[in-house]
Amino acid sequence: MTDYATTTAHELEALEDERYQAVLNSDFNAFARLCHEKLIYSHSNGERDTLASYLDKCVQGTYRYHRIDHPVSEIIVVGDVALVVGEMHAELDIHDRPATLDNTSLAVWVREAGTWKFLAYQPTPKQQK
Repeated sequence: MTDYATTTAHELEALEDERYQAVLNSDFNAFARLCHEKLIYSHSNGERDTLASYLDKCVQGTYRYHRIDHPVSEIIVVGDVALVVGEMHAELDIHDRPATLDNTSLAVWVREAGTWKFLAYQPTPKQQK
């Protein structure tokens, strides 16, 4: 990996840490600052949100995150688009009911005017063995 690619991968990992920490801290303004205005946020149950609808659900308490682990297995950068491939394991309340998530995940980031913005997210439940 070139120095530029390594630097970019570290930057994207830090941004992923920041976005997950923002929802853990219920700091939805910080989360929104990381996002592209056309965010598509998919959920492991097949539901899909825009930036506005996801933020609304979080502010209303539909999702209350207690723990999130998000190991990254690969970062692929092609031009101004980055794919962050990994997993997302979380404990949270959904509609005030405890839930545990064990997903593979794909986060898409796009670079605009030199700044990375979170554009899309797709988790997929892991198969139980």
